[in-house]
Amino acid sequence: MTTIDREVAARLPEIRGPLSAAVVDTLAGGRRDDFDLEAATDADPFGEDLQLALHVCYELHYQGFDGVDSEWEWDSRLLGFRSVLEHAFLDGIRAAVPGGDDVAGLLDELLVEPVDGGGVSHFLRDEGEWWHVEEYFAHRSIYHLKEADPHAWVIPRLRGRAKAALVAVEFDEFGGGRADQAHSRLFADLLTAAGLSPGYLAYLDHVPATMLATVNMMSLFGLHRSLRGALVGHFAAAEITTAPAARRMDQALERLGGPAECRYFYTEHIEADAVHEQVLRHDVVGDLLEREPGLAADIALGVQATDLLEGRLTEHLMGTWSAGESSLLRPLHPLA
Repeated sequence: MTTIDREVAARLPEIRGPLSAAVVDTLAGGRRDDFDLEAATDADPFGEDLQLALHVCYELHYQGFDGVDSEWEWDSRLLGFRSVLEHAFLDGIRAAVPGGDDVAGLLDELLVEPVDGGGVSHFLRDEGEWWHVEEYFAHRSIYHLKEADPHAWVIPRLRGRAKAALVAVEFDEFGGGRADQAHSRLFADLLTAAGLSPGYLAYLDHVPATMLATVNMMSLFGLHRSLRGALVGHFAAAEITTAPAARRMDQALERLGGPAECRYFYTEHIEADAVHEQVLRHDVVGDLLEREPGLAADIALGVQATDLLEGRLTEHLMGTWSAGESSLLRPLHPLA
């Protein structure tokens, strides 16, 4: 049995409760017999413990962890525990969103930018300080250093125009054939220029569950064929909302004198995602609904789940920052 490349893989994170302890301890020391399924079922679906446990399980399908045997990816007992965690998370999402199947209406709503918008990118553009930007970079590193990877899971689950169009979007996300232009590489360059670590999952122990949940949602939708519609809905929602936010982030970095590499990551997204928005809405979502109209409710779920979890993250960031506090679980630059 083989282990993951030490130059690529992250170290296992520190535990945040009994659920994450069961997963992390198992991967660190071999098989255990303390996967408490009842505790997983009853846990807070958005809490620190469940979200970290789920994130560690999912990471076995991506880059894995330093010193952890690759065979754990398909261990039946660990997959069974992950399934219980997933059901708790998905049930929590479904209970928190309105539901329905009006996909066109939901996407139309996303296209309307409120005049008095007050989200994170608005705050960073207008009054944020550099330490706010650093924390935001650390949060987003959990996704952007694997940008577009979760969406690739849905490719073999689509057909026809929807598949071809989604692959075209993914081709752009992965740099159009140029490794130095892959969006994950551009974010690593951003982190380096900002004086932060570009290491994969370097800030996993820093970010709270509100950030982990946004990435876990993508993995949950992507790894299950039954949720292919939700993944498409999420991807469409993300692409529709990214370009305006990226423009504000570039303005924030210009105001703060941010490095060119940091600004380039966002200016690249302004142009690319404006095109991706149309492709996903018409060629991917449109064709998928024509082929499988019964997936409308799942596509709507993906849109609503994205709004829900991004909203929870926004509330966390703005709440802590407005109080003059860090949004992270531990400081980025600890005192010597």
